[in-house]
Amino acid sequence: MTNGFGGTFDQLADYLPKVKAEDEEDSSDRELTATRIFDAPRELVFKMWTEVGHVTKWWGPDGFRTTIQRMDVRPGGEWRFIMHGPDGRDYINHKVFKEIVPPERIVYDHVSGPPHRMTVLFAEKDGKTEISVRMIFATAELREAVIREFHASEGLKQTLNRLGDELAKLP
Repeated sequence: MTNGFGGTFDQLADYLPKVKAEDEEDSSDRELTATRIFDAPRELVFKMWTEVGHVTKWWGPDGFRTTIQRMDVRPGGEWRFIMHGPDGRDYINHKVFKEIVPPERIVYDHVSGPPHRMTVLFAEKDGKTEISVRMIFATAELREAVIREFHASEGLKQTLNRLGDELAKLP
């Protein structure tokens, strides 16, 4: 048993640098990206993305509601939620935070459904905040399937629009 686990960890140690190198290669055919500028301070926009009371008001495409079951915003913390679609279907989501750098960056892995890594960058631009979202999938085929089946590209745009609408309501 010890040899088995040891061998497994050795294989994992050999595999991880390869995965990291692949992620650093040109991944444009595996990416889904969006950028948007909000007329709000970066710290506020970051809070809107990391505090349950805010996220439930805007997360998801048009017509969706979100019920958050757990949102532990720290490296290794889980984010579990259900997106309730306008068609009555529920979409269970599970993400694991990998990196949190307030108010600059959030990185998490989406581990339920089609797996992917999502990086959200928050940059100050003349008193406004530019958000850049990058979702990277294991393969171009998986990216295309997510766009086709879940309308992820349009959903991402709508989600960012909803965030903008929520920010506009704040004083």
